[in-house]
Amino acid sequence: MVFFFYFCCSARVLSWLMGLMERENLIYFFLFVVLLIGVEVQGSHHHHHHHHKLFVFGDSYADTGNTAKLISRSWKEPYGFTFPGKPSGRWSDGRVLTDYLASFLGIRTPIAYKWRKMGPKPLRYGMNFAFGGAGVFNTLNPVPNLTAQIDFFQEQIKEGVYTKSDIESSLALISIVGNDYTAYQARNGTLEGLQAFSTSLIIQLAMDLKGLNDLGVKKIAMTSLQPFGCLPADNTLVSLNQCDETQNQASSVHNLILDAAVQELNKTNEGLKITVLDLYNAFLSILQSPANQGRWKFENPLKACCEGINSNYSCGSTDENGNKMYTLCEKPHSSFFWDSLHPSQHAWAALAAYLSPTFHTLNLREENQFLLF
Repeated sequence: MVFFFYFCCSARVLSWLMGLMERENLIYFFLFVVLLIGVEVQGSHHHHHHHHKLFVFGDSYADTGNTAKLISRSWKEPYGFTFPGKPSGRWSDGRVLTDYLASFLGIRTPIAYKWRKMGPKPLRYGMNFAFGGAGVFNTLNPVPNLTAQIDFFQEQIKEGVYTKSDIESSLALISIVGNDYTAYQARNGTLEGLQAFSTSLIIQLAMDLKGLNDLGVKKIAMTSLQPFGCLPADNTLVSLNQCDETQNQASSVHNLILDAAVQELNKTNEGLKITVLDLYNAFLSILQSPANQGRWKFENPLKACCEGINSNYSCGSTDENGNKMYTLCEKPHSSFFWDSLHPSQHAWAALAAYLSPTFHTLNLREENQFLLF
C-alpha cells in the first residue's frame, strides 16, 4: 500500500479528492481507492518470484539428514568433512545428488522432513523425505520405505503446507540404488529368483510413481541403478581398476525393466513425464575413463577414501573408547568413492555434470547463482 499513500500525498490529488467529497460524489472516491489498491496488488504479484519446488524420496544417495543419529553413520565424523565441515546426515564427505539437482533448478536444497517444523521459510523449496538405507520394500534398516515416504508427502498436502499449484509445478526426485537387493541377498534370495524379484520390485515402484502422479506431481526424475560391480563394497572386484561385470549385469537387468515400466507409465498417464537419471552409464563413463574427464580426475577410482581398518569396521566406526577404527585418504576430492557405497562430493559434481543434458530435458531450469557444477 506504499504506492497508495505516496500517491495520495500529492497536494493536487488531495485537492481533487476534497472536491469530490464536497460534491458528495463519494462513489467516485471509493472507485478511485479500489483502482489504486488494484494497481498495488497487481504490482506485488508481478514482482513475486515463484520457485519450482523439489520433493525428494528414496535412500542415501538423496538423504540430507532424515536418518536418525542413533542408527546412522552419516551423523558421525568424518562424514561432512568437505561440506559443511561437520556431519550433516549426508552419506558423503559433502554434497549429494539432491544438492546438485536443486542447484540446477535454481533453488536451495529442500529441507529434510525431519526439520519440517522449523517454520514456513525453509519449506519454500520443497521437502526431502529420503532416508538412508530405504528401499521400495522394507529393507534391513529400520527406516520408512518408499510408499511410507510418499504417505508423509500426502500428509503435508492434506495439512495445507503445499498448494495444488506448488505440486503441479514441482519436480520429484526418487533415488533407489540397491538396498532392496542387499536385503534380498541377506534373506537368502537365489540367483534363479533374482529376475522375478526385480520384476516385483519394479511393479511396486511403478505403483509408487503412479501414486505421486495421483497427488498432482507431473514431473519425476528417477534414478537407474548404479553398476553394482564397481562399488568398493563388492568383495569380488577383480582389481582397483576393473569392475565385476557379473554384478554389473544384475544392475542392467533392473534398469531394462525400469525403462520399460517408465515408458509405459509415460504413455498411459496424460501429462506425466518420468525421466530416468542414468547413474549406470554416468558411473561407468567417469570410472572407466578418469584420465579423459578434464577436471573430473580421480586417483584409484574404485578405492574408497574412508574405510574401516578391517572387515569388522567401516567409515566412521569407533571402538568402545572412542578411538577411530577407520582410515581416511589425504584428498577426498581425488577419490570417486567416499566410502564403500557412496560417491564423494567431487564425484557427485562430476555425475551431475554428466547428467546435465538430462536435467535440461526437465524444462525447469531457472537463471540462478546456486549452480554447483
